[in-house]
Amino acid sequence: MSLRPTVDFLLYDWLKVHSLQSRERFADHTRETFDAVLDTCERIARDKFAPFNRMVDIEEPTFDGETVILPQATHDAYKAYAESGMLSAAQDYDVGGMQLPYTVEAAANAFFAMASVSIGSGLLTSGNANLLMAHGTELQKQVFARNEFSGRFSGTMCLSEPQAGSSLSDITTRATPDGDGFESDALGPRYRLKGNKMWISAGEHELSENIIHLVLAKIPDANGQLVPGVKGISLFIVPKKLVNTEGQLTGERNDVALAGLNHKCGWRGTTNTLLNFGEGKYPVGGQSGAVGYLVGQPGEGLKCMFHMMNEARIGVGMAATMLGLAGYYASLDYAKNRPQGRALGASGKDAQAPQVRIIEHADIKRMLLAQKAYCEGALALALYCARLVDEQHTASAEDADVSRLLLEVLTPIVKSFPSQWCLEANSLAIQIHGGYGYTRDFPVEQYWRDNRLNMIHEGTHGIQAMDLLGRKVLMENGRGLQLLAQRMSATADKAQADWPDEAAALRQALQQVGQATQAAWTEAAPAKALANAVPYLQAFGHTVVAWIWLDVVSTLGADKTAAADGRRAACRYFYRYELPQIQAWLAVVKSRDQTCADLAEDAF
Repeated sequence: MSLRPTVDFLLYDWLKVHSLQSRERFADHTRETFDAVLDTCERIARDKFAPFNRMVDIEEPTFDGETVILPQATHDAYKAYAESGMLSAAQDYDVGGMQLPYTVEAAANAFFAMASVSIGSGLLTSGNANLLMAHGTELQKQVFARNEFSGRFSGTMCLSEPQAGSSLSDITTRATPDGDGFESDALGPRYRLKGNKMWISAGEHELSENIIHLVLAKIPDANGQLVPGVKGISLFIVPKKLVNTEGQLTGERNDVALAGLNHKCGWRGTTNTLLNFGEGKYPVGGQSGAVGYLVGQPGEGLKCMFHMMNEARIGVGMAATMLGLAGYYASLDYAKNRPQGRALGASGKDAQAPQVRIIEHADIKRMLLAQKAYCEGALALALYCARLVDEQHTASAEDADVSRLLLEVLTPIVKSFPSQWCLEANSLAIQIHGGYGYTRDFPVEQYWRDNRLNMIHEGTHGIQAMDLLGRKVLMENGRGLQLLAQRMSATADKAQADWPDEAAALRQALQQVGQATQAAWTEAAPAKALANAVPYLQAFGHTVVAWIWLDVVSTLGADKTAAADGRRAACRYFYRYELPQIQAWLAVVKSRDQTCADLAEDAF
């Protein structure tokens, strides 16, 4: 089954992305140019990524003490992707970009994520470069970002540390001024970094000429002490190999050393590393300490890094979605071709009758429909959020501000919903395959393993939940939540004639979410309010995806094609089987239930 018809429907029939060509930034584009980009990415994904998905899972990265070794196919895929121009697809023409809408870029990248998510398609590199375009100096943009956009350099984000994990306030990597005149370095104020960073994806490899690490570190105060909390965190450009102001390698290695490769459950085609900064293995100028250049102002590192993290969270959501869809397509094909069991008749099963394909069994249809509802709903949500990015950058000031706030509220959802429920889709895909699904003879077990990461990286499920209930729905006096509610209500009104039951259910769900939000914060007691943040996140996510599905099917009109019927069925499934669950999730939020929070440690 091909992804393309679904992408085309969501882009053109639902989101009307071709209408963006009326805006100055996209005036050179037409549907034909958008289609050409999709065609190219679909072809590269099919030829350079998909055939090697199993191989990169089996042939994990190795380290010989000096060099990380990856299969040749990974090198070929990276080169093909870089040469396609997709690393800079949404950038300005004058930096080598195509000025594509981000919506089209996100859709095009979906083909790579489904073909082989662990080979990678440059998410971190483009996010790294985009951050520098937003917060770097002109020379930092020229030397680092532009070389990343071309694929000559690649990029990482270095946040976590072995002892701190997601608790960034506890990082201990320190950055000290690098001698006299450190502030006058052309590439930015120059520091020496010492510390360790863990879980760094693509932290060491030979795919590109250089690796540009964006590293969070703390600048000590006058007494040599690190500032507690996140306010003392700054951001630094730390290249693997030092460069001059022309972007050329100087021939000197920076003091960044690979301490080890992490051996993962999935995503095995991408290196994941522990990096030591400044341990003295590669001294610069005879001194230990990795040379790093300050980005932005001291103490504003986390503010800058969130530019990349938010972009990465949409990307993670898309990766989870595409892994879910890959499993759905695989299990759908299997169900159509696997004979097993017999149909039930008036007198039960006839043992002498021929076996039927398993897709004829109601429970198999249930599992397939669940996958379709989760994954195509998640894809629609991801593309909707991508469209909000375009609105934020090209719409009128008022509309841009609305899009900004909507995106703030939806970012935890676009990351977390696919990470949980498209993973569940992968589990259902294994179930449909039966015992075969639990073997390496079929790809669905790998899809599950690859997808299990997505609830963890770029902010765990619990972090997304606390961000949503503790910050996003409250910011600017709840205006973002109010704007989202208005859009949901508008969809319910639009769908009232053809989908009255679903419209009513959406209104009720929206009301329940609003009541739970208010009840959670009845007292000024964050510990009580946030004790059930994850159930709140689940209920909120289901309400959002229910809204998305109703909006999607409202565009179908009298369309009687099989694809349209499938979308209608997925919508009905979500409203009848999934949305009712929010009542239980929100009940503990409303009551500020402390069953989990108050349980003594020794009771476990």
